[in-house]
Amino acid sequence: MQSKIQLNQTQKRHNQWLDNTIKYLLMGFAILSSSFIFIIAGVIMVKGVTPFITNNGGLGRVNLADFLTGTTWLIGESFNSNLYAIGFLIISTLFIAFLSLLISFPVGVLTALFIAKIAPKKLAETLRTVVEMLASIPSIIYGLFGAGIILKIVYDLSTLIGFQSKGGNSILSSVLVLAIMTIPTIASISEVAIRSVDKSIEHGSLALGASKTQTHFKVVLTSAKSGIFTSAILGIGRVLGEATAVSLVAGGRRSGINFNILDTTSTLTTMMLEGMKETTGLDYDIRFSVGIVLMVVILITNFTLNYIKRKVGNVDVK
Repeated sequence: MQSKIQLNQTQKRHNQWLDNTIKYLLMGFAILSSSFIFIIAGVIMVKGVTPFITNNGGLGRVNLADFLTGTTWLIGESFNSNLYAIGFLIISTLFIAFLSLLISFPVGVLTALFIAKIAPKKLAETLRTVVEMLASIPSIIYGLFGAGIILKIVYDLSTLIGFQSKGGNSILSSVLVLAIMTIPTIASISEVAIRSVDKSIEHGSLALGASKTQTHFKVVLTSAKSGIFTSAILGIGRVLGEATAVSLVAGGRRSGINFNILDTTSTLTTMMLEGMKETTGLDYDIRFSVGIVLMVVILITNFTLNYIKRKVGNVDVK
């Protein structure tokens, strides 16, 4: 009996040792993961603030107000001027994000509704797999597709209406590529939200005499609106942060606010990416400054969408 008690105590001490070991191991992974955020943010902040507080090797300090409101990326020859400005890039980035979301959001949500509620089971499973595969495709593949197919379509469209586009590089090409990239993200998350709507709500609507179409659009989508808004928030985050695919179809505009959808454009991310490897000094550091502005733009956009989500999202999703 005593040997059995000793065996149980030994087993208990072993379990406690194992629990504590796993606890501290997981804590170490959590601290390591979270520390990357502070390290990356710290590096971006230090490099990005440098152009505004130092003499930049004799070029002088960059004026913050001019930097945020100007309409020309660089005045003067490279490495010989401190007159950088990104006001037009901020507007271009938000304009392209809005247009791409205008296309991808309804298409993504309606695709999700079809998969979750209308499509036969086998077809729904196939479509769900396809959407998930599309969501996992690297952005460079979308960029190559845009460069090979969408640019030609936009160029032919421009020629048809008498506009001389630069090989199809334009706002429209950027919007189409970003919309195609965002649709799978919106569709996947919206589909989960739609499938999570309590069945009793749907059955109640049908019992009251509403048709299936009325139930799907007026009851199911309304009940799932919180999750659908979440998909829009993640979609807009991907649009604002995308650089590689957009840089292949945007055209690289370096000055002026432009709302002509057939003309060239640039975004904050494409300007950060452009010539990054070949730059040095101020021209290198100023790209980190653009990165800080991009993070602020994404934060403000997400806060705004989350505020709208809280205002309209009386959630009936379980």
